[in-house]
Amino acid sequence: MGNMLFRLALCPALLVWGQADISGERIRAHVKFLASDLLEGRGVGVRGGDLATEYLAVQLAIAGAKPAGPNSGWFQPVALVGVHTQPGSTLKAGTLDFQLLTDFVGTAPTQVAQQAFEADAVLVGHGISAPEFGWNDYAGVNVKGKTVVLFTGEPPSEDPAFFGGRALTYYGRWNYKYEEALRQGAAAAIILHTTPTAGYGWEVVRNSWGREEFAVKRSGEALAFAGWLSQEAAARLASAAAGGKTVDELVQLADTRGFKAFSLGVKFSGKIASKVRDLATRNVAGIVPGSETAVAAETVIYSAHWDHLGINDRAEGDRIYNGAVDNATGCGMLLEIARAWAEAKVRPRRSALFVFMAAEESGLRGSEYYLRQPLVPLAQTSLVLNFDSYFPFGRVKDVVLNGAERTTFWPQIQDVARRFELIISPDPRPEQGSFFRSDYSPFAKAGVPAFSVNGGSMFVANAETSAARLKEYGAQSYHQPSDEYRDDWDFSNMEYLARFGAALGQEAANAEELVKLLPVEGKKLAAAVAKAKKKRPARSQRRQPK
Repeated sequence: MGNMLFRLALCPALLVWGQADISGERIRAHVKFLASDLLEGRGVGVRGGDLATEYLAVQLAIAGAKPAGPNSGWFQPVALVGVHTQPGSTLKAGTLDFQLLTDFVGTAPTQVAQQAFEADAVLVGHGISAPEFGWNDYAGVNVKGKTVVLFTGEPPSEDPAFFGGRALTYYGRWNYKYEEALRQGAAAAIILHTTPTAGYGWEVVRNSWGREEFAVKRSGEALAFAGWLSQEAAARLASAAAGGKTVDELVQLADTRGFKAFSLGVKFSGKIASKVRDLATRNVAGIVPGSETAVAAETVIYSAHWDHLGINDRAEGDRIYNGAVDNATGCGMLLEIARAWAEAKVRPRRSALFVFMAAEESGLRGSEYYLRQPLVPLAQTSLVLNFDSYFPFGRVKDVVLNGAERTTFWPQIQDVARRFELIISPDPRPEQGSFFRSDYSPFAKAGVPAFSVNGGSMFVANAETSAARLKEYGAQSYHQPSDEYRDDWDFSNMEYLARFGAALGQEAANAEELVKLLPVEGKKLAAAVAKAKKKRPARSQRRQPK
């Protein structure tokens, strides 16, 4: 009875938050500025990124938040190393020569200006060692000091107890491939790109990897080279060094249980020239204190990444990667939520921390750094609500809340969604591995309840047109200079989802107890996930950007 009375007492506040003064036009103004050419693609460690973070700090102050960074400032310094592979870098496999950007991209994780290597090549399938699934692509082969060649992704599965069924696990992510190659003692690791296995075309790989990469300063062993070969270059390699097999045939081998790694009979050699620099970037952080002294030290975190790909000096034509959808939209929404939170007549019990993360596009570096130096102890962090990439195609009737079902907050989430007349849809493309691609993922891995608030694909109006535009964005604008703001954009979706996100955070902030993270594994969760999933699509339909 006490819990029921407590929740009833909050109902007036919840109704106020559902109708919060959040304006799509104010979100528009933020997006238009953050995605303008003036900010030069919001690159990390350059002028455009610095301008973006200054803007966000000023807007947080105007919204009524208080500085939450070290020394009572708006910024949390993030120290990184930038490594930019230079023209003239070479990669060979036997007598085959590969050209930078056209045939290969990659970086030297050793973070040195000149890195050379030469090592026998071994095809290791998907490069996965997963004893819990009875799968080991490294079984029976010693790759110490060698170049491992592999595909991204993982064995296809309909069984949620085997590599998560349709959903991509961390084993399928390119990050894991390089991490495992290093654990196995490899000298270098090269992913053979195909659009079906990666989920995106070569231009996305080239644009993401053909620029300066950012990482924390190396403190241990590292691969001499971590890179990708284009599908055309992979075909040349397969023809010359894999017994004449096609790339598709090699993928089929990699997908087959019992796959055995084998030598390609060639040495990969490379001379990688890099421009290496230490750089300082920053997360932006502001806080709106809670109203109840006993729990005000506990927080709900709202996160969004401010960075994008900057300027491509090697490109022809438009060289600025404005990142309007990805992720000026999420930043604009967070600023409006912060303003609504600060101006609320009924202030929630717990505090709200608004963090704009750096270097998400380089591997979630800002959020990973935050976890090393949290501004609020993780034990006092109730929930992380992440906002990343929103489409201006009108209001949706559904939301996708990746990771929400893994928290004790799930029943309350369903209640709030019903009040907003929103359907909670399962991830329509779980094979993309979305759970591992944005700033909430490191929090969840660290045991903090976290998920992303995203619009679905069921549009209130113009459903066919909007669905087509979604597909067009993925094919033509994702990580492309064409991800630009337009005056004809419809911000009603962002306005509504920002209100929804504000209400979710307010509910968590007023709850009697902190939200808890549920175990990810286990038969119970696997069965629940399986029930929500649709049939796994053909490889040609699988996508996993970033």
